[in-house]
Amino acid sequence: MSRVNIKRAVVLLVTGKAEPLDLIKCKTVQIRSPSQVFHVPQQIRLTVTSNERLWKVPPVNRREVLRRDHHSCQYCGSTKNLTLDHVIPRSKGGKHSWDNVVTACERCNSRKGDRTPLQAGMLLRSQPKAPMHPAVSFAEQFWREQQENLE
Repeated sequence: MSRVNIKRAVVLLVTGKAEPLDLIKCKTVQIRSPSQVFHVPQQIRLTVTSNERLWKVPPVNRREVLRRDHHSCQYCGSTKNLTLDHVIPRSKGGKHSWDNVVTACERCNSRKGDRTPLQAGMLLRSQPKAPMHPAVSFAEQFWREQQENLE
């Protein structure tokens, strides 16, 4: 499952690579050309399979960790002077992995130093974890919206 823009959806439908999903109260968007009117459904299903779009967990790097942590310190919430911090320090056997690296401001990072958050008396705002596959997060959001529409 993935999201595509409306232009890509029209191309997939016209070329026969996708078909509209039959959902209750399926909404459509009208696209007009000089000679035709297309009714593009909000949900389509691919009829062909391809291995070209395989998703991999991104590498642990500054840009991806900042994106995951919403560009804020995981200890105090600051958005200034951000660095990366290993929750369990590497000197204490901590790994450079998604569940051990968080965003921290310089002040909190130096305050924590070479200790665990428990030893430093600092709490994490959220537990670090690897990014979720886009299809999974899209599916969760889609089903949440469907439940809200039914209520």
